[in-house]
Amino acid sequence: MTPSLSKSLSKVPEITLGFWIIKIAATTLGETGGDNVLTEALVLRDPEIPVAGNPDGDITIVEYFDYQCPYCRKIEPELRQVVQDDGKVRLVWKDWPILGPISVVASRMALASKYQDKYDKAHDAMMGVNSKLTESRIRELLSGAGIDMDQLDRDLASHAKDIETILARNNDQAEAFSFKGTPSFIVGKFRVPGALTMAEFGEVIADARKAAAAKK
Repeated sequence: MTPSLSKSLSKVPEITLGFWIIKIAATTLGETGGDNVLTEALVLRDPEIPVAGNPDGDITIVEYFDYQCPYCRKIEPELRQVVQDDGKVRLVWKDWPILGPISVVASRMALASKYQDKYDKAHDAMMGVNSKLTESRIRELLSGAGIDMDQLDRDLASHAKDIETILARNNDQAEAFSFKGTPSFIVGKFRVPGALTMAEFGEVIADARKAAAAKK
């Protein structure tokens, strides 16, 4: 690993990811009760969060992102290429709308589109533009991506509580991981608080595999 890359990572010493996030939960959220959002299951395998890449991959990348974040947009095609080239990586997108009210609107609409099994289409449509998002622009993009907007509006209303729960859980996780902005990542057992190049992602994935193998 390059020196510059090692400075950007925070490795959990001598413990697994699962133990690490349980430890964070013990100090910030508490270990008891039903509100613990920092279990390994909810961070890496939240059933309410769509998964890209290889669903059965041996390494999971979790991205905390905002649709209005220019760095998220810039890194998106490179990250997708890394996942595709590797072939054994699960990519989990965690909507973390921190850049204003329109970011929240975008995340709500994207998450509502998952009830049509079209979250990936909504995600790609909004990540693939360089222009500023407005609600009308979001609707135009999603409609152009083949999303039924009448059904989307119904799902926004009927699943409003579920969507807000997901966004709150994502925010609680990001804050507990001490992320300061988007994009931020969990890669295997590494915390990556910022964007990486394709080569650096490859290095982190390789290190994550070595760490996982060492624990077996």
